[in-house]
Order: sequence, then structure tokens, then C-alpha cells
Amino acid sequence: MKSLTCLSNNNSSSSSSSSSSSSTSTSSNNSSITNSGGPMKRTSFKAHNRIKQIFRSATNGGQNNSTTNGDMNTSINGNHNSAKNGAYNNSNKDHHNNHDNNNDRSLINRKLPKELLLRIFSYLDVVTLCRCAQVSKSWNVLALDGSNWQSVDLFDFQTEIEGRVVENLSKRCGGFLHRLSLRGCKCITDVALKTFAQNCNNIEALNLFDCKQITDATCVQLSHYCHELLRLNLGSCIEITDLSLIALSVGCVNLEHLNISYCDKITKNGIEKLAMGCHNLSAFISKMCTNVNDEAIGYLAQNCKLLRTVNLHGCHQITDDALQNLASNCPNLRYLCVSNCTNLTDQSLISLGQQCHQLVTLEVSGCNQLTDNGFQRLARNCHSLEKLDLEECILITDNTLSHLANGCPLLQNLSLSHCELITDEGIRHIGTSSGSSEHLQVLELDNCPLITDSSLDHLISCYNLRRIELYDCQLITKSGIRRLRYHLPNLKVHAYFAPATPPPSITPRTRYCRCCIIL
Repeated sequence: MKSLTCLSNNNSSSSSSSSSSSSTSTSSNNSSITNSGGPMKRTSFKAHNRIKQIFRSATNGGQNNSTTNGDMNTSINGNHNSAKNGAYNNSNKDHHNNHDNNNDRSLINRKLPKELLLRIFSYLDVVTLCRCAQVSKSWNVLALDGSNWQSVDLFDFQTEIEGRVVENLSKRCGGFLHRLSLRGCKCITDVALKTFAQNCNNIEALNLFDCKQITDATCVQLSHYCHELLRLNLGSCIEITDLSLIALSVGCVNLEHLNISYCDKITKNGIEKLAMGCHNLSAFISKMCTNVNDEAIGYLAQNCKLLRTVNLHGCHQITDDALQNLASNCPNLRYLCVSNCTNLTDQSLISLGQQCHQLVTLEVSGCNQLTDNGFQRLARNCHSLEKLDLEECILITDNTLSHLANGCPLLQNLSLSHCELITDEGIRHIGTSSGSSEHLQVLELDNCPLITDSSLDHLISCYNLRRIELYDCQLITKSGIRRLRYHLPNLKVHAYFAPATPPPSITPRTRYCRCCIIL
């Protein structure tokens, strides 16, 4: 069990931190609950009970605080005497040991300047910082100083995070907080985020993915108070509508990264306002937003010419017109995902090939109208491609692989799963090209029924190959895989041997049982 319920203590201090981040500030008013020391570590049940105690005492700045220098009470059991002594003086038996420990701590405090201690604390994770806050009153102030706690990720505590936690967190963090992730915290509501927006004006990155109770009211508050916001993730916030995008376009004009995936209520009207207000947008992610159409993408392309990342996965209304608009207005595009946009044809690939020469990643999985002609035009000019997902592009043949081998020498990740017309000849083009031998790392060939062990032999020279997928490739044998791994010992082969009927061959094959072989 993981707990941050101490942050929901009604008696916790509600005084905000200063809005300007001072790296050497040690006053308790600037203490904040953020974490710049890395991701939270998963711990045992017993450890988390201990963490619960630590958070309760480290964040309880209630009315019983009697220290004269503004330090928070460091006593776990709330005893005023232990707070004054600065140690866990729970019994007379431990008094001598505690006295020695206090001397050691005092020596550290005298020898190390506060600035150096702050720097050391900046590398600690949230649990360790809270433990340090229990050492002494001076360490309590240093450990909870806002300069150490500028980023918080509460994903590991998602099931326990309630509105009061976020409210108290924001009151303590104030202007120090720059990055907050509430991903998966389904209990968070607009009320808590209103308090957060009012207290944390300097927030730059906010992740609300899968916070399903969030509505347009949250984005309105962000628009009013959080003008420094650069990155916002509203993915799976299913109550979000065009009103949110309209609000963001007015108050968060510096926005660079926006994720509205699975927000099915957003239409072209909201995207139009967003594009007209947020010209610095460089990343737009709208997976499965079924109301996003060509007109919406047109507004983005014409007003947000700095776009480098666009994800339109599952936006079924998208056609070639949208891609032509993107290509002509956003030549710096580096990542494009249009998987399952089934209306796209070769004209989209031709447009990308003509305009987007810096393209690094292209995902067109499930675009079953694309043919060799389109990929030939793409490979002719997009020489920087490193990742290409062609899964279920069922019309492509070995000719596409020939063009890719010649025109895209930097390919690292290539998916050809369910491309049923691919044969050993196509894999030969890929495997024997000079670029693949140096760069190819991942090759996915699931459900390619014409692939045989000869394809594996062609890949022996790809010495950087790290993973190959061969599920349901009925003509691949275990001996072929063994031979490939002999030459590439670091290769991970994922294969599934379950032929319903042994394929015809000159020499009989051993029939393998149904099992997943991971070599």
C-alpha cells in the first residue's frame, strides 16, 4: 500500500511559497513538496507504512508548531519536547545514542554550508528527502526547501491521491513547482486544480492523463493563472470539449506541447481557436479524436508552422488533403503518426516526400491503400527516416523494401507485420544494404507467410540488430533462428511456432508444440 494521505491533513500549513525560485532559500515559507531527485521508488508494504508516517510529520505545519525560527515540527509522535531536542527522543534508554547522533549532525551542519547541503539534497528522491527532514530542525528546512522540490510525479500513488492532497501540495510548493504529473489520479476534480492553478503560477508542464473527472473548468483556471504553461497532457480526460481549447488559446499562448488523445468531444472549432492563439505549438497529439478532420488540421498547419510532432492515430476523417496541408506548411515535421487513417493514399506519401525531408519517424500502420509507388517517392527524398511502421500495409511488395534500402540508410526500426506480399527477396535488400548492417536494430515480420529461413540468413550482417519479431511466420524454423543467433548472440528473437498444418517442403519438418519461444 502506498500512501500520501498525510498531505491531506486539514491542519497542514496553508501559507504559499514565494513565486520566485531561490536556490539557497532556507525559510520555512519557501518550503515546498516537490521532487527533482528522480522517480519515486516502489517499496514494500512495511516501508510504505513508514513513508506514510514520514510524510505526515514532514508536511504537518499545523498550529502546534512551536519552533521559534519557523522550522516545522520534526517529531513523528507530535511531542513538543522531541521537537525542541531535534531528535527522536522516545525513551531514556536511547538518550545517549541520540546525543552522539546529534553531535554528528551538528558537526555536519557546521562543516558543510547550507548551499552544499541543498545541492546534495537535490539528488535525493521524495522518500529520502522526507526522511532527511526528520533528522533535525535545520535539515527539515533544507530538505523541504523549494529549490530541491521542483518536480512531482504522483503516478505511483495514483489510487490514494485525493483533492486535498493536491491542494495542500500546491500551497506548500507555490511558485517553485514547475512540473507536476497527476497521471492516472482519477479522484482529482476541478476544485483541487482550481486551488493548484491559483497557487502554482509558474507551472510549465502538467500531466492530467486519465483524470476522468476533469472538465473545461480546469482549463479555464489554467488559462487565468498559469501563463507559463508549455506542456499539457489532457489525454483520456473525456469531459474536455472545445471550450478548453478556446480558454488555452487565450491564456496559455506559450503552449508548445498538447495531448488531447481520446477527447472525443473536441471538434474543428476548438482546434481552430487553439491554432490561432498558440502559434508556438510544436507537438499536437490527438489519437482517436474521431471528430478531428481535414479542416481542423488545415488550421493547425497554417497557423502553427513550428509543428514537429503530429499524432493523428485513428482520426478516421483524415484524408490526403490534411497531409498535403501539413507537408506544405510544416516542412520541419520530424514525427508523424497517421496509423489507421484508412482514407490516405499514395498522394500523402508523395507530399511528405516532396516537402518533409527531415522526417525521422513515420507510422502508417493500417493504411491499406498505400502502395509501392508512394513509398518509392517517399524514400527518394526522406533520407533521415529512422523508424517506419508499415504494419498491415497489405499492398506493398519487395519493391518498397528495395527503395527503402537504397534511400533510407539510417533505418533503425522497421515494422512489416502482416505485409503478406513480402518475400525473402525483399528482406535481402534490407539485410544486405550498407545502412542496415550498421543501423538496423528492430525488425518486425509477424504474419509474413512467405518469409523463410533464407530471410534470416540475409540478416546475419546486421550486427546491431537487437530484436526480431517472427510470430506466425509458418516457414521459419527453429534451426534457422538458432543459426541467426549464432552470428548475432545479443539478438532477441520472438517467435511463435504453431502451424495448424505442416507446410509443404522437400524435406520433412519437425512439428513444434504450441508455445511462445523467446530466445
